[in-house]
Amino acid sequence: MRGYHLTPHEQRQVRISIRYLHAKCGNWETLAKLLCVQDDSLRKVLRGGRGVTVELAFRVSRLAKVSMDVLLGGGLLPPGTCPHCGHPPDEDQRRSVRAAGLARERQT
Repeated sequence: MRGYHLTPHEQRQVRISIRYLHAKCGNWETLAKLLCVQDDSLRKVLRGGRGVTVELAFRVSRLAKVSMDVLLGGGLLPPGTCPHCGHPPDEDQRRSVRAAGLARERQT
């Protein structure tokens, strides 16, 4: 994969997915170990100080047990997940997201 770079949109999806996995793991150190990266490096990627590499994206997809296509397309996260902190929606938020989706479908 030498020379392949992720688009800004793909990098954003990986960063959001990393935040989501952090919310699931509970702390950065554990997530960094699971991804086989330094926690400082992971924080730099999340702040935008470093770009998301294809290798890191692959590690995230393996940890999340999804394909690269799903990861880069934003399909890892449940609807309503906060893109800033990665916290999945609680049950009330899930219901409102589903209701909003049904309302949109009825309008079309």
